[in-house]
Amino acid sequence: MALGRRRERREERREERHGGAGVHYRMRQRLVSIGDDFWIETDDGQRAYKVDGKALRLRKTLILEDAQGHEVAKIQERVMRVKDSMEVEDADGHRIALIKKALVSPLRDRWSVEISGGSDLDVQGNVVDHEYTFTDGRTPVATVSKKWFRIADTYGVEVAPGQDPVPVLAATVALDLMTHDH
Repeated sequence: MALGRRRERREERREERHGGAGVHYRMRQRLVSIGDDFWIETDDGQRAYKVDGKALRLRKTLILEDAQGHEVAKIQERVMRVKDSMEVEDADGHRIALIKKALVSPLRDRWSVEISGGSDLDVQGNVVDHEYTFTDGRTPVATVSKKWFRIADTYGVEVAPGQDPVPVLAATVALDLMTHDH
């Protein structure tokens, strides 16, 4: 009990230092090689989610697990449905999100994330270079950037306070898969 309270106080102090910003997660560019697993960590190095890449070879499928090993999302390509799309399901097979190319223009690709039972998100910025923002209309929900880390091939995802990180992190993994040939 006391340990949990101490951790909460430490997290509150960290949020104060970040100016009340959301939670930062550390991602790796080219994060999935076929058959590899990798950890999504918080900015203080705590393992938060694991991406299991074992099923990637057979069918473009990744499993997102929490730190205890429970499946929280399945990220998979939907070949027969919408071109350039990936679907995220929860552990029970219900759709959490559909990530798809919204518009192709000469200058940039536009992506959208349809959230089941929630506000759809627009992806604005440069997905290939890991510098983009998820917005629900006008409000930023999460920011993806390399500027928080000096380590090559590492980028961060900052999720706004009160926002469920699972759809955002799953969409970030899906966008990475769709825009980089692994």
